[in-house]
Amino acid sequence: MPQIHSWKRNLCGCAPRPAGTGPRLAATGLPRSPTRADEPPEGTALHRLVQGFGRFRHQHFEVDEDLFSRLLEGQHPEVMVIACSDSRTDPAIICGARPGDLFVVRNVAALVPPPTDDGQPHGTASAIEFGVKALGVRHIVVLGHSFCAGVRCLLEHDHGARRFDYVSDWVEVAREVREEMDGLVTDADRALIARQAEQAALLASLRHLAAYPFVADRVAAGRLSLHGWYFHFGWGVLQAAAGPRGPFRQLDPDAPLLPAIGAAGPLERAA
Repeated sequence: MPQIHSWKRNLCGCAPRPAGTGPRLAATGLPRSPTRADEPPEGTALHRLVQGFGRFRHQHFEVDEDLFSRLLEGQHPEVMVIACSDSRTDPAIICGARPGDLFVVRNVAALVPPPTDDGQPHGTASAIEFGVKALGVRHIVVLGHSFCAGVRCLLEHDHGARRFDYVSDWVEVAREVREEMDGLVTDADRALIARQAEQAALLASLRHLAAYPFVADRVAAGRLSLHGWYFHFGWGVLQAAAGPRGPFRQLDPDAPLLPAIGAAGPLERAA
């Protein structure tokens, strides 16, 4: 039993593996499952995921043995990414990252709530604390994106569009964005200011992030840098905030130039 508990700690990246063991879980002495689970029906979404895992195992896990052997020793990512839960904006895929490169936190709209000491559990804040204090990340990227339904929910919250229980309460952590956009949000121009609101929410999250004492201390000491990135997947463009209030400038010089807000036509108005 102690051996199993030890390996659980190893897989969490919290302790080195026992000396003399190999890079694979098969070498740990853990019991193998005596039976195979039933495979999901062919052609279903779950079946495609199982097939995808097979490709990962053959093309990555079994090929890059050195990498996964090192990862068994623990994780040492230099970069934390706070991203949206949106299925279209996986930060590891967008940035071509390998296992162990990124410590990723995902939630609706990639929001960072302001620090609080109310004694309640806080998922995003606890993940940030773990990345900074336990992993010692050197960079934190808040990654916003285009066509964000979470930001749209934030803008519509006071306009008769409360369709959710938990989401509506969650996006209130960035209510200053709605106040900033108030007066602009009408049926006629809501789509045109969507990108402006998405980028404003990203910048608000950066300000909240910088207010955590353990973050501020490391930034002041030069041990941590904060970044705001914005991915527009209609145009395939990645931008970075040049300062705490913007503007946003493109990171990839080979990507097409993103049109000014309100000038992107149908790609700005997509749902």
